[in-house]
Amino acid sequence: MRWRPPKPPPAFSCTPVARREFVVAAAILLDPRGRVLLVGNDWQGHGRVRYTLPGGMVERGESTLDALSREVKEETGLEVTSIEQLAYAVHVEDRRRNDRAVSFAFLAKYQGLLNPRDPDGFIVEARFFPVEEVATTVPIPPLRDPLVNYLRDRETGRFYAYAGWDGRGYRRV
Repeated sequence: MRWRPPKPPPAFSCTPVARREFVVAAAILLDPRGRVLLVGNDWQGHGRVRYTLPGGMVERGESTLDALSREVKEETGLEVTSIEQLAYAVHVEDRRRNDRAVSFAFLAKYQGLLNPRDPDGFIVEARFFPVEEVATTVPIPPLRDPLVNYLRDRETGRFYAYAGWDGRGYRRV
């Protein structure tokens, strides 16, 4: 009997998950009473609505500021008339989910009436919330904490880094 190398173990049927990387533009829109506009997202279509700033992914070939105006129009029906300042930036490097997101939040002015017409079908509501309610309304730490900090002290240019969407590994510069 001739020696043969052992057969390799059967390959797992799991295929690696592709890495997701995206850039997001979000708008901080305040009404004359100082309330902030939030949109209710049902991303997975299961009726679990999560509130966030209006905004979304920057598409290939699109500038961040153009994406901001487009997303605000789609999600709220409002037209961005001016972008006042970069409020803050957030980087989430989530190794568990194999994704990376870099988000820019801009303070902007707007005109028009609320009339959400999200072509993706995720936005189920858009309304203004008192600033004091943001901390209990926005559930995801990387989306909530920078916004709460900005609305509290209006300090611009902060950078936030997280190691996951659950808020772990938080750092602020």
